[in-house]
Amino acid sequence: MQVHYDIENLPSFRNAIITIGTFDGVHMGHRQIIDKLKSEAKENNGETVIITFDPHPRKVISSTILGIRLINTLNEKIEILEQLDIDHLVVVPFTDAFANQPAEDYIKNFLVDKFHPHTIIIGYDHRFGKERLGDYRLLEKKAREYNFRLKEIPKHILENISISSTNIREAILHGDIATADTLLGYEFFFSGVVVHGDKIGRKLGYPTANLKIKDEEKITPGNGIYAVYAELPFINEYPHSPLATPHSRLKGMMSIGFRPTVDGKKRVIEVNIFDFDEDIYDQSLKVYVKKYLRQEVKFDGLDALIEQIGKDKIESLKIL
Repeated sequence: MQVHYDIENLPSFRNAIITIGTFDGVHMGHRQIIDKLKSEAKENNGETVIITFDPHPRKVISSTILGIRLINTLNEKIEILEQLDIDHLVVVPFTDAFANQPAEDYIKNFLVDKFHPHTIIIGYDHRFGKERLGDYRLLEKKAREYNFRLKEIPKHILENISISSTNIREAILHGDIATADTLLGYEFFFSGVVVHGDKIGRKLGYPTANLKIKDEEKITPGNGIYAVYAELPFINEYPHSPLATPHSRLKGMMSIGFRPTVDGKKRVIEVNIFDFDEDIYDQSLKVYVKKYLRQEVKFDGLDALIEQIGKDKIESLKIL
């Protein structure tokens, strides 16, 4: 898959079969659109082109952007789409100027002049241009003028996408990882940079990688203890973990929350990788969340906490 960030220098697409959207989560609902995109491309000897936006349009056009939570960062979205055999992903910088161009200019200057579409696959409720006046009917009208085909995404698929996205976010926030994974069609994951903490885990006998999430809009699981797999980009440099799994994954457990037994002051994400004690500060750690184990609890002292952590490890190993 080719990823394009410069919309002023796009290649000449062959019979471009286009769809447009945020595709947050690239979940099972989205796969129906992607399958349609691919089948149309195959029938017409064309290339699949997904147009998406960065930042999320709601950040630019909405006056109430607080609390926006995205299932995928842009890089995660690219990683998932790469696996789905899409030919081209075009990442459009979403700005005030882009959002406020007249709808007819959006069609001619953006869709037609830059993509020369053979077919556009879009939802009946797709809105675009200044004051969001552009709609499916305008595209239908212009399709004849500019000689492209227009295919509508059925209402029930769009509703399923919206419902699925909401349900995925709710499931992740409530630790229902099984439901999230079923709706996503893949294992929920997130990445963070390993930063220095207060080394309390090391003192307890369970050293942890403290994670800083770069993208504040990325959704993370609700507070609690989880069984996880961890993945490092350069795992071959760390060959000494006997519990490493195939595909460079390491078994571990994760705590998200305020650590009420220790200090309870700020929310932290900590991953204890089993039988692994290497210096990985400043590296990116990818975490595949497998199962919620329990809520965080304030224990009567560190000994009780250490005993429970030991039980959490045993339970995690059973799951993993």
